[in-house]
Amino acid sequence: MAKMHTGGHGKAKSRKPDVEMGKIPEELQLTRDEIKEFIVGYAKQKVPQALIGQRLKEEHNVKYIRQVFGKRLGSILEEEGLASPIPSDLFDLLRKAVRMREHIAKNHNDVYGKTRLARIESKIWRLTKYYKREGLLPSDWKYEPEKAALLIKGV
Repeated sequence: MAKMHTGGHGKAKSRKPDVEMGKIPEELQLTRDEIKEFIVGYAKQKVPQALIGQRLKEEHNVKYIRQVFGKRLGSILEEEGLASPIPSDLFDLLRKAVRMREHIAKNHNDVYGKTRLARIESKIWRLTKYYKREGLLPSDWKYEPEKAALLIKGV
């Protein structure tokens, strides 16, 4: 999604090592239950999903959650009932769009900002179609800037 409006081609290649799923690495001193407690604790503190994974890597030396549990972080959060109703990448784009609209309201002549807002909203619409098709968003969900601003402020 990030390369949609740029001239670059990116580097499409996984750099993760081949690991067995569901097997705890020897260098990890934590048990599955302890890792799950950290995940649930961070989620209850309203830490975003991407930051939960980053904190587990940096602070607790859990390199790959999927290797330990055999499933992704989002699945673990869903099982615990702590998953966000809106996917995190879409929520981040909504946050960007709200900030851009506030900026443009103050700076009417910012043509580059208006172009950037149009690109962000294009990504939002594209992701919305995908998530409706996959069933992660209700079929009647619609991006409206006013509602997005209320949603962002409520979190």
